[in-house]
Amino acid sequence: MLESVAFSLGPIHVRWYGIILGTAALVGLMLAIREGKRFKIVPDFFMDLLLVGVPSAIIGARIYYVAFQWSDYKDNLWEIFMIWHGGIAIYGALIGAIIGTWFYMRAKGYNFLRIADILAPGLLIGQAIGRWGNFMNQEAHGGPVEESFLRNTLHLPNFIVNQMNIEGTYYHPAFLYESVWSFVGVLFLIWLRRRPFMRAGEMFFTYFIWYSIGRFFIEGIRTDSLDFTGPSWLASFVNALWSPMKLVFEPGVMTYGGNVRFSQLLALLIVIGMVITIIVRRKKGYADVRYSDPIVSTKAVERNNVEKEETEAHEGVNYDSNRTV
Repeated sequence: MLESVAFSLGPIHVRWYGIILGTAALVGLMLAIREGKRFKIVPDFFMDLLLVGVPSAIIGARIYYVAFQWSDYKDNLWEIFMIWHGGIAIYGALIGAIIGTWFYMRAKGYNFLRIADILAPGLLIGQAIGRWGNFMNQEAHGGPVEESFLRNTLHLPNFIVNQMNIEGTYYHPAFLYESVWSFVGVLFLIWLRRRPFMRAGEMFFTYFIWYSIGRFFIEGIRTDSLDFTGPSWLASFVNALWSPMKLVFEPGVMTYGGNVRFSQLLALLIVIGMVITIIVRRKKGYADVRYSDPIVSTKAVERNNVEKEETEAHEGVNYDSNRTV
């Protein structure tokens, strides 16, 4: 098994999980900065955005998890703040990041969807890299599997197979499935953003569609999903959609005894919602702006107008002074 601690500074232990998440954030930032240059957006904007987005994502991820597992925290409220004990959710992180960055973009005068389009590939590559933090912690895995499946069917290298051996039992590397799906999605989004038919906002919507499709199917093999007991028709419907996966995978056990996984249901709703949003925006004429159109800050426009008025007023004073002389 690989060591989860990268190095120690006295009593402080620096874990690979944190290093990998930091790397994921930086790579995502670099992608955003590079694309932002095409729209003449300075790198400092995205650096400041990262400082807002990361804390917002962590807070959102924790709130989401605690809300759905309130019974585990209601009698020990201090445990809510002990995030190092585990317990975060990716959809909560996305919700938190969206809320935090929305306020930041509004303060800077940028349209949220225009900037979100630029951020979409960076978000996805950040998730692709970040999943390797779960690998180091031996978490977010699927159900039990034969070693031969990992070595002979998937042809995985030894370091992955060995890390999937947890207390003598091998497990599906669900982190790897999601990481690969996300990496492919990054390539798809980078290709898609250069297509002339793309409208403003649709890169961001497509990011959610792509990620949620993968999450729906991969979540079904995990054993640590947040779940609840829903109506039998809903459980049957979700299971029917997931059934093609049974050709290769066995569904993971639902840890909390429910029959519907929150992430699967949410992923399904997001895909439906995003597809409808794209169609309606185009039908109603709300998607006239193309992805490739210039991005302008309203704050910058206001500032330029003020400077122009001040310049004209100053020139007017000089003209009148010259006439008096």
